[in-house]
Amino acid sequence: MAVPTKNIPAPDLVPVRRALLSVFDKTGLVDFAKALAASGVELVSTGGTAKTIAEAGLAVRDVSELTGFPEIMDGRVKTLHPSVHGALLGIRDDAEHAKAMRDHHIEPIDLVVSNLYPFEEVRRSGAGYASIVENIDIGGPAMIRASAKNHAYVAIVTDPADYASVINALEMNLGSLSLDFRKKLAAKAFARTATYDAAISGWFAEELQIEHPTWRAFGGRLDQVMRYGENPHQNAGFYLSGDKRPGVATAKQLQGKQLSYNNINDTDAAFELVGEFDPARSAAIAIIKHANPCGVAEGQTLKAAYTKALACDPVSAFGGIVAMNRILDAEAAEEIVKTFTEVIIAPDATEEAAAIVAAKKNLRLLVTGGLPDPRAAGTTVKSVAGGLLVQSRDNAVVDDLELKVVTKRAPTPAELADLKFAFRVAKHVKSNAIVYARDGATVGIGAGQMSRVDSSRIAARKALDAAGIAGLAAPLTKGSVVASDAFFPFADGLLSAIEAGATAVIQPGGSMRDDDVIAAADEHGIAMVFTGVRHFRH
Repeated sequence: MAVPTKNIPAPDLVPVRRALLSVFDKTGLVDFAKALAASGVELVSTGGTAKTIAEAGLAVRDVSELTGFPEIMDGRVKTLHPSVHGALLGIRDDAEHAKAMRDHHIEPIDLVVSNLYPFEEVRRSGAGYASIVENIDIGGPAMIRASAKNHAYVAIVTDPADYASVINALEMNLGSLSLDFRKKLAAKAFARTATYDAAISGWFAEELQIEHPTWRAFGGRLDQVMRYGENPHQNAGFYLSGDKRPGVATAKQLQGKQLSYNNINDTDAAFELVGEFDPARSAAIAIIKHANPCGVAEGQTLKAAYTKALACDPVSAFGGIVAMNRILDAEAAEEIVKTFTEVIIAPDATEEAAAIVAAKKNLRLLVTGGLPDPRAAGTTVKSVAGGLLVQSRDNAVVDDLELKVVTKRAPTPAELADLKFAFRVAKHVKSNAIVYARDGATVGIGAGQMSRVDSSRIAARKALDAAGIAGLAAPLTKGSVVASDAFFPFADGLLSAIEAGATAVIQPGGSMRDDDVIAAADEHGIAMVFTGVRHFRH
């Protein structure tokens, strides 16, 4: 049964006469407190916040004067008191509430300024269990939620970025804040505590290895509002979860116009793919279009890798995303800017390379400071009507898998190297995925088809087109290897790959017709390797 309401209308303008300030992040605090004091607002504060305000030469009352009780237990208990929460929750136009406030000498608080212990930052720092628990704020969220609930009379400020707008609103309304303004602050406050609690509950689930907690929450902070989403009629925003995994969300944009929704989605896909390639072993380039690779290659240098990757599908690469596993150098930059490119993302860039890219004013250049770890655990989330699909990240790496040769002929060392390369790429291609590779480069990619044999044929067709553009007598699929993200349900997909010129195959295995597929491979002298791991990607 719902709590009954008294239907007392909220006043529009509420004068701000007393403010309670209790913050961990003291950014802008002194200037804000000075502006409040200049507007005639009495300042009440706690602990370190009160000390900072007092040291700035401002008059400030300690909260213990309101409560008649000192801070105890290392500051764990300071605002959790009826004199504080009564001042925040009292409905001032309700006769009973007003009488209770008078009887108990509760002075109303009109404005609360509170941000929280840095739980998220401490968690990410690798601190120990006890330290993380100690940074779970209790009094702060309680004050924030109480103030936000009673926004009819109380304004709650949780973000230093809002200080200027609060002062401006007070000046516009001669020392008062409007109901509409208080509602917006309340909405932001509840969103902040929800995100904070989501981080805490997520940490506990991770710490206790609870894979599927009964209640699951995810939160993020708005980073940017976008012009539109996937299409112009859809609105969109980009929220940061706080995860420090190197990628588009943590990257520094050195130049270029704002990233779009599709740019961010594609850039994430590109950088996750190129993170599969160890920069100590070789340079690697991934070119992405609509979240699928259209060319991936390894090379001695980034330029060499880019040239090989571009050759796979130069038509689709136009307007694509280019990701690399090493520092962007001038030689590679000069080559990349010859083709219209939307985004370049790299661990870093030399000054010379950045200057070359800067000549293309709309081309975005992002640097991340590192590569994503393909083996790292993590969680991915996808929304469906009425729910969320949550799963662990696909962190299987082909170098860690026990590969099983199932045909009479084993792959040669060169074929095996290309098979591993192709399977690395196939992990990042939409299902059904087929990837042809040769000499450390993709030479044909088929993605997202309803039939695996169709993916195989499309990849072969793209290789044929690329050969025509390059003036080659035959497509590079002749003498290539092929990777499939899942098993071949019938021999027809394999036969299509053989027809395109593949000499070796890597696939998960596990079909009811594995024996038929192996027999077809043996009949054509093809080497086949099973991984035992599938890489569906939807």
